[in-house]
Amino acid sequence: MSVSGAPLRVLAVDDEEPALAELLYLLAGDPRVGRVVPASAATEALRLLSRSVEAGPDGPEGFDVVFLDIDMPGLGGLELARLLGAFAAPPLIVFVTAHEDFAVRAFDLKAVDYLLKPLREERFAEAVRRVAELLRAGQGPRPATPPPAPEPGSVLGDQVPVELGGVTRFVHVADITYVEARGDYARLHTSGGSHLVRVPLSALEEQWRARGFVRIHRSRLVALGRIEELRLDGGNLTVRIGDRVLAVSRRNARELRDLLARHAAARAR
Repeated sequence: MSVSGAPLRVLAVDDEEPALAELLYLLAGDPRVGRVVPASAATEALRLLSRSVEAGPDGPEGFDVVFLDIDMPGLGGLELARLLGAFAAPPLIVFVTAHEDFAVRAFDLKAVDYLLKPLREERFAEAVRRVAELLRAGQGPRPATPPPAPEPGSVLGDQVPVELGGVTRFVHVADITYVEARGDYARLHTSGGSHLVRVPLSALEEQWRARGFVRIHRSRLVALGRIEELRLDGGNLTVRIGDRVLAVSRRNARELRDLLARHAAARAR
């Protein structure tokens, strides 16, 4: 609900079907609630929320608040909430759980409210009221002064969530050696394998420039500190990272040389 009092846009997340159905029922019965989107896993919710970041907080896929279960397989509610903290305009969070002992950690993550199952209508309505008041005051994803457009990759932060066989794991940015473009996706390469994420290479280039990543080709970024060899052969420049030899385009060659020289000088100090 923005300053103008628009209906709430809600993402409801719970891996248990009866609990999700109850949550959807209560949301549908509240006149302050507009669009409600269900998700049965935190990874599904993360995909929806990442899409909303790309669209911007006022886009058609944006969310004002996430009603979020805590105890879920794979990526849990607390871990998802930490990832949302990297959003330029994060949605508000209301935790919904059967466990009282998560309350302290939940409020450390700046949750608006903490609801215990089974849900009571009066207590649920109070949580919705708190959300609506905060959004009217501009303390949510649609403030009175629009924020700068968020970076599509900003949700990734220091750890990149990736799915492996239905399980969400986290890859540290420091472990990534180079990145290849795959359309609207990017393939992250580490010494232990590779992972496909739904983030364009241009977003990663902008976000990770300060971490020592540089574009060497229109379809590749490399971590400067992982380059083991720079070779010029017949006018063609390449870099070696582990057992991979990667071509450097002519337009990126000069910048790469300059950055490598600065990087070497900094390490020598």
